[in-house]
Order: sequence, then C-alpha cells, then structure tokens
Amino acid sequence: MKFREASLLGACLAKDYAEDMFRLLATYKTISSSEAASRLSVHIKTTQDFLEDIRYSMKVERIVMDLDLSGLQMAEEMTDLRLKLKIKELQHAGARFTTARSNDYLSSVVVWAGSGRNRTEKKINLSVPQGRFLFHLPFPSAEPLSIEEIMKKAGVDRNNVPEIVDIVQVLIELKVVQAA
Repeated sequence: MKFREASLLGACLAKDYAEDMFRLLATYKTISSSEAASRLSVHIKTTQDFLEDIRYSMKVERIVMDLDLSGLQMAEEMTDLRLKLKIKELQHAGARFTTARSNDYLSSVVVWAGSGRNRTEKKINLSVPQGRFLFHLPFPSAEPLSIEEIMKKAGVDRNNVPEIVDIVQVLIELKVVQAA
C-alpha cells in the first residue's frame, strides 16, 4: 500500500464515527450512503466521502492491516429466541412511515421528538429488506406478530436477520415499535 492510500485509510479510521460506520458495514449486506448517514446522524456528503475513501482503499492489491469487525456486529447471537419477539407499531408514536414509489415497501421512517421550537426530526432511511419488513409491521390495533412471522410475510431472507433486528431495536428505543 502506498502512503497516499494508507493516509486515506488512517484518516477514515480516526473519525469519531468510524466505529459506528464499520458496525453498519459489518451488520448490513448492502447499505447506501443516505441510509448510513441517517442512522448515524452524519451529513450525507461526509458519509459518501468516508465510504468512497474506504472503497478506494479496499481496491488496492494489498492492505496489511488486520481489523476484526466481528466484534462490531450485534452483541447477542441471532437466535430463534430473538426472532420470536412479538412486535407491533406503538399507538401515537409520532412517526411518519414513507412508502417507496413502487408502494410495496417503506423507504424511510421519520420520528419527531420534543415540542415547539425544540422539536427535532430524525429521519431513518431504510434498506429494501428493512422497508419490506416494516411495511408488514402490525398496526397498533392489530395483534403483535413475531419478527420471524413478519419476515416470512414480507418475503425477507434470513440473511437479513442482523439488519432487521437492528432496525427493530432502534425503533423500540425511539418508541415507534412496541415489544409485546
């Protein structure tokens, strides 16, 4: 690796959000810049630059740096027990679900916090598997379903379990999804 490539990679690793960015890269099969930016509350251009520098660094013939990303993945094992968690949308959650143009999955979730001038908006861009999963999330008035049942109903592959469990945890923390 030439110095220029090493300095780009080193600069990426020195960023405050680098560990979180690598956690997303390790958890998701594919993630767009806008999805990563919205999840980490980092500007889209900053995220694009980071991912471009990493991608550029990874195109070189040899990187003599051993970075174990397995520790950045979800702390808990993806077991059938986790997939049996029953969930549904929380009533009066104060969130807006936006459907994709094809109208068969969600493209984003917007959550508002606070009130008046102190009101803040957090937009989470969703991957296609996450969008398909949340499109089939039971309404507040419906009976909750397990994550596994919703994945089957939505046609989401088991390879996407880490990112599905991740978005469910995020939405539970934001009080958009209720665990039964």
